[in-house]
Amino acid sequence: MSIIEKAASRIDLQRNAPAVARTPETAAVDAIEAAAAAPVVLAPVAPAPEPAAAQAPASAAAAAEAEPRPAQKFSTRRVELDLNRMRDMGMVTAAGGRTRLLEDFRVIKRPLLQRAFAERAEGEKPGNLIMVTSSLPGEGKTYCAINLAMSIAMELDHTVLLVDADVARPSVLRSLGLPAHRGLMDILLDDKIDMSDVMLRTNVDTLSILPAGTSTPRATELLASSAMSTLVDEIAHRYPDRVVIFDSPPLLLTSESRVLASHMGQIVMVVEAQTTTQHAVKEALHQLEGYQNVNLIYNKTREFPGIEETYDYHYG
Repeated sequence: MSIIEKAASRIDLQRNAPAVARTPETAAVDAIEAAAAAPVVLAPVAPAPEPAAAQAPASAAAAAEAEPRPAQKFSTRRVELDLNRMRDMGMVTAAGGRTRLLEDFRVIKRPLLQRAFAERAEGEKPGNLIMVTSSLPGEGKTYCAINLAMSIAMELDHTVLLVDADVARPSVLRSLGLPAHRGLMDILLDDKIDMSDVMLRTNVDTLSILPAGTSTPRATELLASSAMSTLVDEIAHRYPDRVVIFDSPPLLLTSESRVLASHMGQIVMVVEAQTTTQHAVKEALHQLEGYQNVNLIYNKTREFPGIEETYDYHYG
């Protein structure tokens, strides 16, 4: 009997008899079928020799099975701000009651908000992009940026994105008691990272944070790149009620702040009372020549000995 006739005879027997005694041949067939149906294991195995024509379909199927699935999109992370800790540190919080600090930042934010959503002349930068900077470190720019963001977050008609753009010495998350996260620099370094992958939502519903992200020696070039222009345009226009506060590096120490200023619609410079010299202030303002809507916050003033710090706001 030929091989074909034997195979046909065996198929007939399998159809007519539900239970057939297992022979070495049927056991081998069952083993091959079971192996084909089993999940692909990514450990190397030594395949049994087969004709080249028979291997091709199996290899294609294995490749299709082993092909990685598209990465799942990261959702925006949520972090918890310790509002009681912030209040104890002298920061603006909705639960902190009516304090002098809260009233000062209400005065500071009002003209900024008016210009943020006023009609723009052709070629003007979006007014809702506000950079907070200083001439030198230690003048309280990060503290003022956080308080300004918290104050605007109390508005009924606006939301706030606080961006830590002091990429050399990021301090927004540290000041808020939060661990480091990926952020602005990671978006500019890797075009596969979306802002929603790194932006942090907070338990203050109207406040989100974009951390500085990974430190890089190319920060100035990245902030001056077309990718940064595209990102700034996106965050300025994605939501019509959004105000974006950038905590910038000091003007007299790095070039990043001057590059960042070129994207901004408004600039706020913090000056520490009785500490920052007139020369430093003039030199910092010189760096901002040609930019409109430059304003000053005179920080850490004391009206009377023993009275809490107050803030004065002036137009540049």
